[in-house]
Amino acid sequence: MAKRIRIDKLLAHMGLGTRSEIKKSVKQGKVAVDGKAVKDSGLIVDPDVHEVTYDGERVAYKEVVYLMLNKPPGVISATEDGRERTVIDLLAPEDRILDPFPVGRLDKDTVGLLLLTNDGQLAHELLSPRKHVDKTYLAQVLGDVGEKDREQFTAGVTLDDGYVTMPSELRIVSKEQRGDDIVSTISLTIKEGKFHQVKRMFESVGKKVIFLKRISMGPLQLDDNLPEGSYRELRDDEVELLRSDKRSG
Repeated sequence: MAKRIRIDKLLAHMGLGTRSEIKKSVKQGKVAVDGKAVKDSGLIVDPDVHEVTYDGERVAYKEVVYLMLNKPPGVISATEDGRERTVIDLLAPEDRILDPFPVGRLDKDTVGLLLLTNDGQLAHELLSPRKHVDKTYLAQVLGDVGEKDREQFTAGVTLDDGYVTMPSELRIVSKEQRGDDIVSTISLTIKEGKFHQVKRMFESVGKKVIFLKRISMGPLQLDDNLPEGSYRELRDDEVELLRSDKRSG
């Protein structure tokens, strides 16, 4: 479907100035469509058909943005905060233009997959308690995680506030001795997103999470090539996977 839009609105939407500033740029001959300088800032264009350039640089028009962030520790999952560094602070200025926000939260010290988008409908679907979207974490746990824990997690455990979790899938990856302690590396898939849920689940069976990393959310997998603190746009196939999963949920 054609997206017909005034050129001044298109350029303002992409963060290239206010409408009045763009009007001035048009007069200065900085704006071109299909290689020809624009004389009217109210010109209607179709971004899918016409090539728009500003100061010789092609302008790629987007209404929505989908970013995969490998969240580092020490950063909070919020759009703004008076004291703490937020995940939005990690974005380049051009990637903040469309006002993306984090879909859900990871604790300050938790790392891994966080989706940032301005697609409110998709975010709502992914976070809806009725959808029970799977979230998988890798964790290091202080204590000997065993078959009894796996069975309890499969049945559902009672948290400190009396809430009983939905069945979850606990897999023991490895164990190692660290001094007097055993540290278990595990994978856990949950269907909810309660406050500090993974940590509280292990506390309910007498163990402590010392490292936590989210590696997937629904069908979206954390890119192994993305270092902590880095992000990239989702590929079209990844966006379609999320949308398909939403429709089938």
